[in-house]
Amino acid sequence: MNIAPTNRLSYKQAYLAVLAAFSLGMLLSLVKIGIDYATENEAIDRQMNSLLEISHNPAARIAYNIDAELAQELLRGLLRSPAVIRAEITGSDNRPLASVSRPAMTSDYRVLSDILFKPRRLFSAPLVVAHDPYEALGFLRLEVDTYAFGSAFLERSALTLLTSVATSLLLALVLLVLFNRMLTKPLVELIRMLTGHQPHEDKSLLCPPGHESDEIGILVEAINQLLRKTSQEIDQRREAESRLTQYLGELENIVTTRTAELKAANTRLTQSNRDLELARRTALEMAQARSDFLANMSHEIRTPLNGLLGMLSLSLDGPLSNEQRQQLSVAYASGKVLVRLLNDVLDLSKFESGQMELEQIPFDLGALVEDAATLLSQSAAPGVELTCLIDPELPAQVIGDPTRVRQIVSNLLSNALKFTRFGRVDVQVCPKDDCMQILIRDTGIGISKEAQKRLFQPFAQATADITRQYGGTGLGLALTRKLCQAMNGQLTLTSREGLGSTFCVELPLPRHAPPLSLARLHGRTIAMTPSNSGLEQLLSTWLPHWGLEYQRLDIDAGLAGVNADLLITDCPQCLLGLRPAVKIPFLVVTPYGSFLPRSEATALAPLQQLARPLTRSALYQALDRALQANGTIQSKTEPREQIEPRPYHVLLVEDNPVNQMVAKGMLTKLGYDVAIAAHGGEALDYLEQASVDLILMDCNMPVMDGYEASRRIRQSGRWPDLPIIALTANVLPDDRERCRSAGMNDYLAKPLRREDLAHLLQNWLPSRAPAS
Repeated sequence: MNIAPTNRLSYKQAYLAVLAAFSLGMLLSLVKIGIDYATENEAIDRQMNSLLEISHNPAARIAYNIDAELAQELLRGLLRSPAVIRAEITGSDNRPLASVSRPAMTSDYRVLSDILFKPRRLFSAPLVVAHDPYEALGFLRLEVDTYAFGSAFLERSALTLLTSVATSLLLALVLLVLFNRMLTKPLVELIRMLTGHQPHEDKSLLCPPGHESDEIGILVEAINQLLRKTSQEIDQRREAESRLTQYLGELENIVTTRTAELKAANTRLTQSNRDLELARRTALEMAQARSDFLANMSHEIRTPLNGLLGMLSLSLDGPLSNEQRQQLSVAYASGKVLVRLLNDVLDLSKFESGQMELEQIPFDLGALVEDAATLLSQSAAPGVELTCLIDPELPAQVIGDPTRVRQIVSNLLSNALKFTRFGRVDVQVCPKDDCMQILIRDTGIGISKEAQKRLFQPFAQATADITRQYGGTGLGLALTRKLCQAMNGQLTLTSREGLGSTFCVELPLPRHAPPLSLARLHGRTIAMTPSNSGLEQLLSTWLPHWGLEYQRLDIDAGLAGVNADLLITDCPQCLLGLRPAVKIPFLVVTPYGSFLPRSEATALAPLQQLARPLTRSALYQALDRALQANGTIQSKTEPREQIEPRPYHVLLVEDNPVNQMVAKGMLTKLGYDVAIAAHGGEALDYLEQASVDLILMDCNMPVMDGYEASRRIRQSGRWPDLPIIALTANVLPDDRERCRSAGMNDYLAKPLRREDLAHLLQNWLPSRAPAS
């Protein structure tokens, strides 16, 4: 193996050693030259001063005797010095007595000498005689050429440097030979032996002679150990390769066997997949059949129920004996229970089949809760106070499914009213962090801890006595919890037996609009109500929020000396006999059944009567009217359904004669003009001849169903703002979306309830102009 000389360790070591020695030698040479330079520089001054001292006495006597010839002779003697190039003796008046000179020496190296020692140096000494030292006779001046000294210094310096370089070169040569013999040659021999060594050879490398105990010997021993280990590893690997070859053969046989087994398993799996696909199609067909069955059964059951409940409702509004009214009321209540049971069963079936879909639309949560409480207020026992407590910070609108939220509130509220026979039932709504919290609190019978564990299971109630005494199927709470979970909310219960219950619903309903802000009112109000009443809690929250001064008085407190603009009370009998002593308007808040008769209300005018539960809008409007009135305010003595008839014209599209009679009877009692069409085709013909304000459209009809009729009305472009309300017994999840796709504006399920129908019509018609 050939190694370039400059890459050999001997060369590198010699190079480094010589470089170090050369650097050190040069440094020492420079130090020596520096010392020689200082010595030579001082020698010039010393020699010239000595020459001046030697020539001083002769020069002084010559100046004293003013002997120019002798002075010239003395100066020529001084000029014989190699360094002196000019000498001069002057008198005391500085006139030259004698002067000699010669040219300076020339040389190529004179520049270095002039830099080191300066080109010229001047020396001067005053001339005096010994017997008269104070008399100045003149001066002896010498001009010296420093090159005479500098040339000698340069020669010595050059010799010193050459000696140093020669010594370094000689040292480099000697070290190179020694290192090559002691290091490079043994290593090259070792590399040659190692290069020619074969892995299968079982022999050791020989150590170069004379290096058995130094680093090379230790390196050879380490290489021999490594070679022995390598040979052992090669033998082991050969043995492993032999075993691996054997294993590969066995593995190939195993793979062949397993491949055959996998092919057989794959064949079985393929057949199983076919069976599963067939089972899936069968399950889908069964699910579709069940959905169709539910839709058909819902329609078939709701259609006669609509007629049954509608006719019962109309009959209850007519002249009946007490026994007949009681019998019909029992039949009507049983029908409503049947409808509620049907709705709960259908909703549970939607959860089980995964068909429950939730809307995400803006709605007023506070108004929704108030409406639900108003509709259920008729179910409250006579001694129960139902109150809606809405937090002023509640957003005006939130995003969610208003139908399902209404269902949750209605289920919990109806449950609270059913089990409460005296005291209070409160519905409280407030924002909490990122959720909306709805509390249903009652003072009813309460629920034991054991019963709470199974309360949310379908068809389960607290005890068997509850079922016998209060009725019910136990589906409402189970469905409510499932609805809360579907909306990513939670339903919790706090209850003690005999002390009432509190259901807490927290739903993540995002804010869509800030809290409602109404114009501030001005005035002083007094409330005659117990301190623990729901009315007092409602008034103390909202009246100061609207800017009114508020004060509460006990029922038996007198009004003498009271300065107020309005008196609010939930005790109508407490007002009897106060007129004409008390001039301020009265506002009475009681259930519909406790309204004052017309004669008593007229005697107490100005008087307003509001039904409980009291909504925010009704309270605000009543306050605004009472505080702005200058005279008598007409008493409101009738329920909201018994308002003066309004000349709105409604087209009822319904094929079932019984349903036609029911819907027409309800609409007539609500004060609407009604026209009837048996199918969609007749509805289109009627629209060509007359103007209507709203259409109640059945969905399933012969000749032309409600979907097709609604699509044609919208496609014509002639009635873009005409409200079309779907009336259908189909309540499956896709029914509402199908109605909207056809162009219908809202949805009302059968059997119809007059309260629901009135509420829906008031939402779509109150701001519209009456039909001509």
